[in-house]
Amino acid sequence: MHNPHHWYEFGLPQAPGLVRLALEGRAPWEFGASIAAKPLLRLAPKGDGHPVLVFPGLIAPDVSTLPLRKFLRGLGYAASPWKLGFNLGPREGVIESCQARLKELYEEHERKVSLIGWSLGGLYARELAKVYPDAVRQVITLGTPFTGHPKATNAWRLYEFVTGHKIGAPEIHEPLRTPPPVPTTSIFSRTDGVVAWQCSVEQEGPLTENIEVEASHLGMGLNPMTFYAIADRLAQPDGEWKPFDRSGLRSMLYRNPRRRGWF
Repeated sequence: MHNPHHWYEFGLPQAPGLVRLALEGRAPWEFGASIAAKPLLRLAPKGDGHPVLVFPGLIAPDVSTLPLRKFLRGLGYAASPWKLGFNLGPREGVIESCQARLKELYEEHERKVSLIGWSLGGLYARELAKVYPDAVRQVITLGTPFTGHPKATNAWRLYEFVTGHKIGAPEIHEPLRTPPPVPTTSIFSRTDGVVAWQCSVEQEGPLTENIEVEASHLGMGLNPMTFYAIADRLAQPDGEWKPFDRSGLRSMLYRNPRRRGWF
């Protein structure tokens, strides 16, 4: 019996159009906004010192996640890079090296590690948490395409060129839809110009949630709204995870991710 939710039973959903793609030019301004918002971001909840491992996006190096890691260190977290150079996809040895990095931090700090992944990096974070759930405190992804059609992105040709992997095999992509067995937050933007935002929407459950921000794909990991949302999620005591609270003033900044429509 066919599962009606399988992406390969439908036509190819549209990747973000030219308007959204053009809006990717906002990324430098988002970084500037984070610098300008430093006084407000200092009001974000402080951390408890637990380790955080941050994965970059496709063809991005660790320097791309440096602003986020510096922000998290300022809050008291032991934020670390993945230390594998440019993210050129799951080539031979990459997954094993990611597993070793997770184990290294877990053993060094003797505490569970929170995993944050930007775009493709979010897939690493999700899959690592499935393999080593006892070592992972929570997973946060930024614009990560873990569901929907794998070609509903403006980067699929680049992915195939860089990684040498063909996109489209259900046996490879279908398991990615399953969330990890740990608290998991998907941060996404409806104005994402690279990934169709529907591909980053998690089915909500006791340990899963979505947070919508106003951001570009390339600037999502530099955006002050993203920074604050991540700080809020990481500050929760281990074992006491609750969904993001959008009440009060937050409702003016973080729109309802369940609403209908493209905008």
